[in-house]
Amino acid sequence: MKHLRIALFGLIILSQLAILQGQTSTDPILFSVEDDQIPLSEFVYIYSKTNGLKADFGRPSLAEYLDLYKKFKMKVRRAREMKLDTIPSLKTELAGYRKQLASNYLIDKEVTNQLIQEAYDRIQEDVRVSHILVKLNESASPEDTVIARKKIVEAQKMLASGKSFLEVAKLFSEDESTANNGGDLGFFTALFPSGFYAMETAAYKTPIGKVSDIIRTKLGYHLVRTTERRPARGEIEVAHILVKKIQGDNSADARTKIDSIYYALKKGGDFDALAREFSEDKLSAAKGGNIGFFGINRYESAFEEAAFGLFADGDYTKPFETSSGYHIVKRISKRGQDAEDLAKRRLEPLVKRDQRFELAKTSMIAKIKSDIGVEEKNDVLIRYTQMQNDSFFTFLWRPQAGKLASKTILKLGKNKEIPVSAFEDYLLKNAGKRVNQKRTNDLVSGIRALYDEFIQDECIKFEESQLEDKYPDFKALMREYQEGILLFEATKRIVWDRAGQDSIGLEAFFNKEARNKYQWGERARVTYYSVKSGDTKLLEEVRDYADNQPSDKVLNKFNSKDEAIVSTREFIYEHGKNPAIDEMVWKPGTLSYNEEDKRNKGWNFMKIEEILPPAPKTLDEARGYVIADYQDKLEKDWIQELKERYNVKVNQQVFESLIK
Repeated sequence: MKHLRIALFGLIILSQLAILQGQTSTDPILFSVEDDQIPLSEFVYIYSKTNGLKADFGRPSLAEYLDLYKKFKMKVRRAREMKLDTIPSLKTELAGYRKQLASNYLIDKEVTNQLIQEAYDRIQEDVRVSHILVKLNESASPEDTVIARKKIVEAQKMLASGKSFLEVAKLFSEDESTANNGGDLGFFTALFPSGFYAMETAAYKTPIGKVSDIIRTKLGYHLVRTTERRPARGEIEVAHILVKKIQGDNSADARTKIDSIYYALKKGGDFDALAREFSEDKLSAAKGGNIGFFGINRYESAFEEAAFGLFADGDYTKPFETSSGYHIVKRISKRGQDAEDLAKRRLEPLVKRDQRFELAKTSMIAKIKSDIGVEEKNDVLIRYTQMQNDSFFTFLWRPQAGKLASKTILKLGKNKEIPVSAFEDYLLKNAGKRVNQKRTNDLVSGIRALYDEFIQDECIKFEESQLEDKYPDFKALMREYQEGILLFEATKRIVWDRAGQDSIGLEAFFNKEARNKYQWGERARVTYYSVKSGDTKLLEEVRDYADNQPSDKVLNKFNSKDEAIVSTREFIYEHGKNPAIDEMVWKPGTLSYNEEDKRNKGWNFMKIEEILPPAPKTLDEARGYVIADYQDKLEKDWIQELKERYNVKVNQQVFESLIK
């Protein structure tokens, strides 16, 4: 029933999405039902969403939808007057909807959506960065941390005094691969590898030529300098021909070979064929040199510059050199930027798996704690910890706070006090976390760690309870769910249930308005014969006898007390509804062709016994259709009753302002 309610709610109000903007003093009232006022923004959004590309804001379209929406709001008003919003089961159902929506809404709103937008903005550009690195292990001792911090601060001071980045990098950077070139790492694009979000942020936020503040990654401390920006190159698909340079040999031979291949290409040679024959990259040679799609920082700079320097599919480079040898590269295709919606959908799982997601979530919780005010009752936590023993770290543990259960262990804001019993419920529900604490913590530190997680959990719950106040779109979404549930229940009681249960009213409606509406077409009364034998001679005997005799005599002739060889079933078929019957000659006595029944090793055939003329259907025969018609009538009667009950006023001036 719950799933049916959801589906019908979607059909009835035609939209399950929230109004994207809150109501303000500049949001005029389009219409009212008694004292219920419906603002223009609500109507415009739902009209636009429902009609999609057909939302032309023409007078006929707007007028039609306004009529529908007025009826919807009148029904919701009636549902509230019927006190349906006080029914416990419906309140529970709405609470379930809210819990389901709120569980992801806050994280999506405060973390996921912001990170996706940030990542999308960043992938529009490639950035070239240099860095100075002072290495520091993530699990470094405090002493080593102080030493590393002191060194990077010294480098920072030297840069501030006017020393060049190149000079300071040579003096301080512990990145052996880049120290001598001024720390130049080349071009990068978001997303940086997990664990380097701080470096990515520094690269994209630091102005060109400037140096970032000191940042920490899993490698250690960095100073980052952004040296260049350009539109993102995206990804390119290429093929190449490689002639390797063998150490100790004369590279002139390799150069001569690549030049001869290039000359062959210029004379019209086929790139794929030449790659298969001459390329010394055996992995790609068999595929005509194709190495697939790649983006920046996949290959050597010289290779990437040559590949991305090709402007059209099919173009190829002159021979050039890398550490692997000499290449000729041909562009096959280039991927353009994805549409924003598609790009963001692809970024979402990457963002959620990245370290940045947990960092942003932690930051969000810290902000919530700061905004609402958190008072930890550490004295109560200590008393509770003293009551525990080693069983706390087992699955056998059960709450045992006793008189302490009602004591406040955490206070949020000014008024929300959370008792020890709530903490114990958390510990019981998170048994896996509790048991795993034994691996790294003693009893005191283990309970403290779980208490910290409990605080975070309660902060998120508290913030979720404030969603309606903080986010107008969430409030609107919950209103739509509530109105949909109320409308469903009211319609069920007034229309659907009554149509199916009011047998007297249904019969009266049928006799007055539907008796001649539903008609049978011409029908055939048919006997279906089954002969449970593969003997074709016996089959013909049964057919011959059935041709002139009724089915009861056929059964008496061929069946005995010990064995039933022939069985029959009788059906009535309407003309045009069964192909097997329709192809027969429609007259009494007609026999169908024999049909072999391989499963039962026998035969089947049919006989038309009687042709029934067209006739009206009885109430029982047309019940499903009659109930549907009766529902339509009850719906119309209900609408008329609502129009007479409520005063509905439309602000015509506001309506006219919508018309384009």
